[in-house]
Amino acid sequence: MKLQTKIPIESETPKIDYDSKILLLGSCFVESIGGKLDFVKFQTLQNPFGILFNPIVIERIIERALESDFFTESDIFFKNERWYCFEMHSSVCATNKIDFLSLINNKLNELREYLITASHIVLTFGTSWVYRFLKTKKIVANCFKIPQKEFQKDLLSIEEIKTSYNNIVTQILSRNPDTQIITTISPVRHLKEGLIENNRSKAHLITVLQQLVSKEKKVSYFPSYELMLDELRDYRFYKEDMIHPNDTAIKIIWEFFKKTWISKKTESIQKSIRTIRSGLDHQPFDPTSKQHQLFLQDLKEKMNQVEKEFSHIKF
Repeated sequence: MKLQTKIPIESETPKIDYDSKILLLGSCFVESIGGKLDFVKFQTLQNPFGILFNPIVIERIIERALESDFFTESDIFFKNERWYCFEMHSSVCATNKIDFLSLINNKLNELREYLITASHIVLTFGTSWVYRFLKTKKIVANCFKIPQKEFQKDLLSIEEIKTSYNNIVTQILSRNPDTQIITTISPVRHLKEGLIENNRSKAHLITVLQQLVSKEKKVSYFPSYELMLDELRDYRFYKEDMIHPNDTAIKIIWEFFKKTWISKKTESIQKSIRTIRSGLDHQPFDPTSKQHQLFLQDLKEKMNQVEKEFSHIKF
């Protein structure tokens, strides 16, 4: 008797290895996969402007970076003793205006460098629902707890999403034709919009994304949404909010991602890095003991060996 709906996933190329550079942009699920990649020291840049939920804001920040369209005072605002920007998540902020502009423009340069050099770009789209700031008529990345009456809530049409997706891919491949774009739909349901509304939102994203993947060889689809909703169809795989995947679900989806995209040749290095990181977290009973000093010497030799083989890895 089968008690699960198995999602068939084929191995993809080009594989991710320790020479790869991976850019991850999008919803909070990006941070789940990005965290796993970062833990074993792959070269990554993960959401430099914080979580971005909809394709319009992802498209806009990619365009800004590639065109070196730097932020100015007109793009930022002051609220509750901090400076913010509607084009990014509220976690990106500063108390000083000059410092904030410097921060976000440095991040823009960093994003540009990864967009034009990354071997793999992972884009995770979360929702078709967007909020348009009435004063500027622009779709925002975050509402910053500003009163709801100052925004207009819209559901992006399939045509709007199609235009945005195509623009994203065209912009990236025009500057970095050798990169592989890995797309996915966030398995996190946006239930604050309503259950039916969430399903409509995800359906719009999936419909257009499948059309794009079918015609563009440099764009692939990883079924994280389908894995969560079908293969892991049980609330034991959710956090207490019954919305976000818990650690067990993330580990399972990560294993699928590894089998699909990550080279098996990296397994021994991943194992060595996990051993080193475990050793660095170790709390000795007696730090001055001879046994612990030998342990530290062995750990240092393992770290030096990995750092010598891969210059980008630092502990």
